[in-house]
Amino acid sequence: MAQQAVHVDRETFSCPICLDLLKDPVTIPCGHSYCMSCIKSFWDENEEKKIYHCPQCRQTFTPRPLLQKNTMLAALVEQLKKTGLQPAPADHCYAGPEDVACDFCTGRKLKAFRSCLVCLVSYCRNHLQPHLDVAGLKKHKLVEPSKNLQKKICSQHDEVMKMFCRTDQKCICLICLMDEHKDHDTVSTAAERTDRQRELEERRGSIHQGIQDREKDVKLLQQEVEAINHSADEAVEDSEKIFTELIRLLQKRSSEVKHHIRSQQEDEVSRVKDVQEKLEQEITELKRKDAELEQLSHTEDHNQFLLNYPSLPPREPKGSSSINIRPLSCDSAAATSLKSLGGKLQDVLRDTWTNISLMVTEVDNLFSEPEPKSRAGLLKYSCEITLDPNTAHRNLLLSERNRKAQRMCQHQSYSQHPDRFTGCYQVLSRERLTGRCYWEVEWSGQQVYVGVAYKNINKAGWGNECVFGHNANSWVLSCSQSGFSYGHNNFWTSVSGPVSSRVGVFLDHGAGLLSFYSVSKTMTLLHRVQTRFTQLLHAGVYVCGSVEFCKP
Repeated sequence: MAQQAVHVDRETFSCPICLDLLKDPVTIPCGHSYCMSCIKSFWDENEEKKIYHCPQCRQTFTPRPLLQKNTMLAALVEQLKKTGLQPAPADHCYAGPEDVACDFCTGRKLKAFRSCLVCLVSYCRNHLQPHLDVAGLKKHKLVEPSKNLQKKICSQHDEVMKMFCRTDQKCICLICLMDEHKDHDTVSTAAERTDRQRELEERRGSIHQGIQDREKDVKLLQQEVEAINHSADEAVEDSEKIFTELIRLLQKRSSEVKHHIRSQQEDEVSRVKDVQEKLEQEITELKRKDAELEQLSHTEDHNQFLLNYPSLPPREPKGSSSINIRPLSCDSAAATSLKSLGGKLQDVLRDTWTNISLMVTEVDNLFSEPEPKSRAGLLKYSCEITLDPNTAHRNLLLSERNRKAQRMCQHQSYSQHPDRFTGCYQVLSRERLTGRCYWEVEWSGQQVYVGVAYKNINKAGWGNECVFGHNANSWVLSCSQSGFSYGHNNFWTSVSGPVSSRVGVFLDHGAGLLSFYSVSKTMTLLHRVQTRFTQLLHAGVYVCGSVEFCKP
């Protein structure tokens, strides 16, 4: 509280002009007090007009009052100085480069507290006092300090611009209104401000609504991200459990198969060793008998030879032909079953991975980027396409490392395969297409179809369910020398555009976007398809001539 009292005292005994403690204080006839040097300098500036007024209340005096030092105030100021209080800091309330300065202050100017739109002058707190006390000045419009007050003055007529010309969209003064803006649509600046304030509020309302809508969308996207993360975490956890159990089961089955093979190995080895031991015993016995015969053959006594001969076996055993040497092998039926199981397991894993890829593609589609507008942008998504010989019709010759397909009169030596087209001169790519892909093909001949199809498209015969563009499982661009047409589900649309021997295809699987381009010196969009793909796609061509997939 003491600090506050001291502050009040300082304000009371400060000069309203320099805002420092009074030096040689004088009191003028209206009762306000100033430093003698400050009020003298203020009146000296108006000496030519011979009109002297108070800087605070604006009361005028004629003639110029004589100034006498107020000894009581001087004593009080000296007493304040003895208490140890220092004058206000040098930068106390003074206007800086970025501040609006008081137009009435002399010397170093104070910060403006208010600007008057009628006087077009800015005032500090002290010089604003008359606008707060004098009845006529109370009606003036006071606003926050402004540096742009001069912009309210008409540069041509030096008058305050109180009108607004809607025709020319500018502020004007009353003289302008009677002169060059005479027949224009004009209103007061206050009326125009009211209309524009209403428009501003409407725009702000629209902006606020836009903010709310976008915040709601952001919240929905956050919920979507949380749902995706939760679903992905559950899928990872479930897949880990499934694969762990599958690995455990495979290890168990592997151990059982290994045990079965080892058991069979022991049985076979034991059987062979028994036969081997028996043969070795026979060999020993035969060697013994051979020794006896050899000894008998050297007997010189004929009677002794004839006497011992009948005790020998009448004939020697013949060589055994009952032993068949065969390598131990795993049961062929079991081996076949294992290979079949491996193939089925690969099929299951491939289908599972396809489903996962589709789900990931749908997630990616939430943040899909716009389709590229130039060939350079499309080429960023170039992919290498190779044709699958297992799907090629027998009259199609594949070459250039399976990037080119050419229709031939004679059948090619392809093996039997369930994925082969049997009636239509068609072939699918090896690659399954997902995400964003772009490729180009060079074509020649009577007619070719270029596009995409599902792997499970029917391949047997000539029916609509087999031919590209004639069913719901394929989307193609028909190319011929007479022009282009687009086909899907047996509905064909004529496509206008320059005929060229090179066609570009852009696929955004997640966004369900498929675009066909005519590529030459310039690039022309022929047709764009917006749909929803429910399976992974393969590039496909129908060939009555030749088609080659260009290298990326």
